[in-house]
Amino acid sequence: MPVIEIVTHIHSTAEICFDLSASIELHQLSTSRTNEKAIAGVTKGIIQLNETVTWQATHFGIRQKLTSVISRYERPHHFRDEQVKGAFKKFTHDHFFEDKKGFVIMTDRFEYASPLGIFGKIFNKLVLTNYLKKFLTERNQMIKEFAESGKWKELLDEKNY
Repeated sequence: MPVIEIVTHIHSTAEICFDLSASIELHQLSTSRTNEKAIAGVTKGIIQLNETVTWQATHFGIRQKLTSVISRYERPHHFRDEQVKGAFKKFTHDHFFEDKKGFVIMTDRFEYASPLGIFGKIFNKLVLTNYLKKFLTERNQMIKEFAESGKWKELLDEKNY
């Protein structure tokens, strides 16, 4: 299965980065180009352990739905979302947050399998892996922007930090 790993350095705290990463609203903002919307399960706020969300989005000109569950949740260091239903044969997306002096190392590890056997593997190599890298990088840049600029206060309750 292909694995994508993206590392982002953010001048903030692990708690803020973790909560922004688990925020339904930030996810929708960061994926606006694919018109991603939470349509079932948790549709606002910060998703928690064992909760699900169903996303509707348009990728490659095709409107799709994907349901994922938060299967691990160790705030503020790690959480995992896994596909329950959707276009992938399987995926797991681990989010790691490591506090350093004055910044956070945020690491995304996205492991996935496409359907359609050999055709899926060819599609991964030619298109999907690069598409997903760009998608995750753009999302992480928005998390970084919100965390470093103070915009996080627009989405998260300031008194919790």
